[in-house]
Amino acid sequence: MTHHKRQHCAILTMDNLENFEAYDHLLAQPLLDLGWQMHMVSWRDKSVDWNNYAAVIIRSPWDYQDDAADFLKVLTVIEQSSAHLENSLQTVKWNIDKKYLGELASIGVHIVKTLWRENLTRQQLDQYFAELNVDQLVIKPRISANADNTFWLTKENHQTFYPQLAQAFSASEFLVQPFMESVIDEGEFSLFYFNGHYSHAILKTPKNDDFRVQEEHGGRLRSIIPEAGLTEHAEQALKAIKAQIGMPLYARIDFVRCEQGFALMEAELIEPSLYFNMDEQSATRFADAFVHRMQALTL
Repeated sequence: MTHHKRQHCAILTMDNLENFEAYDHLLAQPLLDLGWQMHMVSWRDKSVDWNNYAAVIIRSPWDYQDDAADFLKVLTVIEQSSAHLENSLQTVKWNIDKKYLGELASIGVHIVKTLWRENLTRQQLDQYFAELNVDQLVIKPRISANADNTFWLTKENHQTFYPQLAQAFSASEFLVQPFMESVIDEGEFSLFYFNGHYSHAILKTPKNDDFRVQEEHGGRLRSIIPEAGLTEHAEQALKAIKAQIGMPLYARIDFVRCEQGFALMEAELIEPSLYFNMDEQSATRFADAFVHRMQALTL
């Protein structure tokens, strides 16, 4: 493909990714091969003129949950500029609050059983175990990233965590889910889709005595070929997402194995690691999907 004019796209990141594992640099060459110059830009940089870019791709602003309102303001400014934002502001607004899981469940997607709650009290904490009929549960914020403020509680230890829980949730909305033993026993499955097309899949397993599967928390990763049932669940979830907000440029669909087959843990549409390091063709697939969408805008 010959390009007479190179176009510029901004890759939206944190100010400092030093303590994180990010693989977005692997996009640079595939994008360049298709006529796009990539620039890494912090979402907090107030000096950026977004009109200088044809497109802005949200990739690794992994501190956005600390200032979600400011993050949305920045995305609003980008969408009001001449740059094209991926994933879109509409997508981010829908995905930033985990209530989207309830919306997907209402149209047939099987999710991990979830209680939606607010204003945590000590008495309510005891009741969650009975409501879910479990001995272990997980509490997390409705707006979060990188497992921040996510608590794994048991009937025996939960009251010792109450001061931390009260600080995190006494004046905010959160969700409560059964602790899924299969996350420890087997791991969490992630399937990656670019513009609706399957790219690759990985299995993330936590380190010993932990439940967090992120690399930053010691999680272990390996590439997998997803079994047919898992692919079927992922494509059903993607179809439901498309029905709600349209097809995103990128989606990471996270599942855990359960008695009914598989249950959706998260649909990550804002800033998921896409693990380009785990599949040597994945960055090229992403670049192709991005350029295809950009070309479709001009038709």
